[in-house]
Amino acid sequence: MKKKLMSAILAGVLTMAMLAGCGTAAGTTVEDGDKSETEELAEDPAEEAGEEETAGGGKIGVAMPTKDLQRWNQDGTNMEAELLAAGYEVDLQYASNEIATQVSQIENMINSGCELLVIASIDGDSLGTVLELAKEKSIPVIAYDRLIMNSDAVSYYATFDNYMVGTKQGEYLRDQLDLDNADGPFNIELVTGDPGDNNARYFFGGAMDVLQPYIDAGKLVVKSGQTSFETVATANWASEASQSRMDAIISANYADGTKLDAVLCSNDSTALGVVNSLEANYTGEWPVITGQDCDVANVKNMIDGKQAMSIFKDTRTLATKVVEMVDAIMQGGEAPVNDTITYNNGTGVIPSYLCEPIFADKDNYVELLIDSGYYTEDQLK
Repeated sequence: MKKKLMSAILAGVLTMAMLAGCGTAAGTTVEDGDKSETEELAEDPAEEAGEEETAGGGKIGVAMPTKDLQRWNQDGTNMEAELLAAGYEVDLQYASNEIATQVSQIENMINSGCELLVIASIDGDSLGTVLELAKEKSIPVIAYDRLIMNSDAVSYYATFDNYMVGTKQGEYLRDQLDLDNADGPFNIELVTGDPGDNNARYFFGGAMDVLQPYIDAGKLVVKSGQTSFETVATANWASEASQSRMDAIISANYADGTKLDAVLCSNDSTALGVVNSLEANYTGEWPVITGQDCDVANVKNMIDGKQAMSIFKDTRTLATKVVEMVDAIMQGGEAPVNDTITYNNGTGVIPSYLCEPIFADKDNYVELLIDSGYYTEDQLK
């Protein structure tokens, strides 16, 4: 699809983009649910490179679910910056967590000449019809972070190891409560994500594979009785929804001074709602609370002792890998993958690249988040 020139320059540009981290770049960016673009003055990549031809070429559509969560802003910014640095034109759009908006945006990308689509879906089952159009036009599709279900138009999947995310959260709770040695029992409540997000099942499943034996043995007790995925799921990963549910759990089970020892939260937005509820309604010793994404508000809570840990998924790493996948496909080759058995979207196993997550807590957040340039100290004050 593009000229196989200047591969050495591309490697150098990608390296510089990685070092640039979350640096912004001018491009075709549509605000959340806003079809009127705010154009920034963008210099021609060829001029910036001294009129030399870049190794990239072609238009890439990047569909993100929303700007309501900090992590999607970072994902979109990093993806756009690295694709632009690699010489591609980028159509980046956010859909305000509205399925119909995302479908319309993807259709517009297809009809406006995008040669490849990178899609972080709002609902993994909602894109089958519009992706049929992409398939008809032979446009490759990379599912980004969230697996797109029941569509054979999906070419590849790029994400962090979602089962490992949950496993690390469960292991952290196990270790902090010393479940293998302490007598217990310990009270725990469970909060996971949106039922339409396939990742939520992997997060919850990974954590419960660690925690369930202790629940079965009576060392961990879920006083609310809410343990199934369906009863602990949180629509749209919304902080307000997790806060409201935790309000009810505290009122029914912990208002009499009963200690809550831990709360498994699958991500930071749900953890934020839990913390807000505890601050308003709970008077006992503070529980161990997990999270994911290292959002600024949650890292501040971690520093203040209100949230114990958060899984760190460096979006710069994932963006870099996706650009490598895009480049391989655009040159007519196959994208690099490291998993061909795990993620079946209902039409078959989708070749995937899984980045490894790590956790941040009060002991290592400076090294992981500040020293790496992901955040500045001022952002976390």
